[in-house]
Amino acid sequence: MAWTIELGVAELAATRFAISPLSETVACLQQLGGRDRQASTLPWRRWAEDRLARSPLSLPWTWPLIVGDRPGWPEFLVPAPRDSGPSIDDDLAALRRTTARQVRASLGRVFGREQRGLIAELAAHPAAGLKAIADELRTAYERLVAPHWPRIRAVLDADVAHRARTLAAGGAGTLFTGLHPDLRWQDGRLLLTGDRWRADRVVNRGPGGLVLMPVVLGSPHVLVKKSTSTQTTVRYPARGRGALWTAGTRPPPDAVVRLLGRARAGLLEALRSPATTTELARALGVTPSAVSQHLRVLREAGLAERERSGRHVVHGITALGTSLLA
Repeated sequence: MAWTIELGVAELAATRFAISPLSETVACLQQLGGRDRQASTLPWRRWAEDRLARSPLSLPWTWPLIVGDRPGWPEFLVPAPRDSGPSIDDDLAALRRTTARQVRASLGRVFGREQRGLIAELAAHPAAGLKAIADELRTAYERLVAPHWPRIRAVLDADVAHRARTLAAGGAGTLFTGLHPDLRWQDGRLLLTGDRWRADRVVNRGPGGLVLMPVVLGSPHVLVKKSTSTQTTVRYPARGRGALWTAGTRPPPDAVVRLLGRARAGLLEALRSPATTTELARALGVTPSAVSQHLRVLREAGLAERERSGRHVVHGITALGTSLLA
């Protein structure tokens, strides 16, 4: 079975990447609620569950929308960002701009006519309900995502930079096929295949092209939000997410230590998760200047690379470096 997204030249030209702190917030709440859990989030879940055990989080409006036995959830909770790297304030402002008609249509697609309690209240009074949801999601972000956001953002930025290089080298077909094993590009169409899709169908896009959004704290599957109040989003697992919580915590192989020395081998292991010089220095317990010197050597050897992310430079491991550690 497959879902098909048809993209004309104009839609393909308008397709872009975006990063969303609100997307990570909704995704992490779904992980806590047991929805599409992935093994790579386990260290974060243990941290979050311990924190919430000491001080619970109240989400009376948001929780029923995103956790349950329904196959979907309202797409207005994660609007497509207008630019590549918005703040949580930008995301929540877009959420609150959802019109009453869009809120009711989305609730109807997810819940049908069985709308009770606060779901019915949201349908009856969308503006007030959206404000309450935005307030809850802001609190969830500040408590569960913000403490880790610089590291998460580094992984997301590194993913987008890698996809940009893939697009430049191989075109749209190579780009889409490399996003996830369930995705492939064929005859001007994006096909989403796999056992999860119970019927063949054509996805009705929202206005404009697709917005491709990498996610760290989310499902291991591709999630397409169609008929959205903004643009159709394709959320996919980010590269390097699995190493985010373990990079630098395990020793590098002895053979790599003998080849590079313990300091550079440890740094190469830490680079499995993209990070800034300051973050690497903090994780390894050394000075930023020492990290910079070792990074220069690793880059000259083709084992490390760097990308600019806003005002910061993010360092990561190359394919050659990953092969060496393996």
